[in-house]
Amino acid sequence: MLVANPTETLPAPSTELDDIFQRYHGKVFAAAYRVTGSAQDAEDVLQTVFLRLLKRQHEMQLDPNPGAYLHRAAVNAGLDLMRARSRKRSIALDDLDVQPEGSRVDSPENRQQDQELRRGLRQAVLGLSEKAAEIFTLRFLEGVSNREIAELMGMSQTAVGVALHRARAQVKDEIRSFVGDN
Repeated sequence: MLVANPTETLPAPSTELDDIFQRYHGKVFAAAYRVTGSAQDAEDVLQTVFLRLLKRQHEMQLDPNPGAYLHRAAVNAGLDLMRARSRKRSIALDDLDVQPEGSRVDSPENRQQDQELRRGLRQAVLGLSEKAAEIFTLRFLEGVSNREIAELMGMSQTAVGVALHRARAQVKDEIRSFVGDN
């Protein structure tokens, strides 16, 4: 787990920052978990996001939507963590495979295939440009609408749609080669 540098003096959190943490820490953790696939990595991302916010609390303006800012920060920090891991040639793998009720028959083969597919998806997303990875993650892993992504990123909906189309095609090709379907 990441820990703040003990010699670094951090400013005291404001009441507002405390309130923001209490209100949004679960959402930040959930977004980070969906990106990284690991509870430990999601905790690291959660800590990173709020430490950055603490350090810059007097210069940051989170209004009108602190949730959207924190969600995007969690996605970006999760992608950064995964990129750093891929540069070190290690990949976060899910230790547990929890499937929703009514899903495919639970078998060791299906769990293995699911893990391989998730690993391939993460690797494929890491191969995208930073902006494309963020857009893809927001849309397909977080369920954010194209309109909301356009607002978050200061882009037109058309530009978001084009970026998603290109990113999806690239991810699809990567996954196909990862699982060996040519």
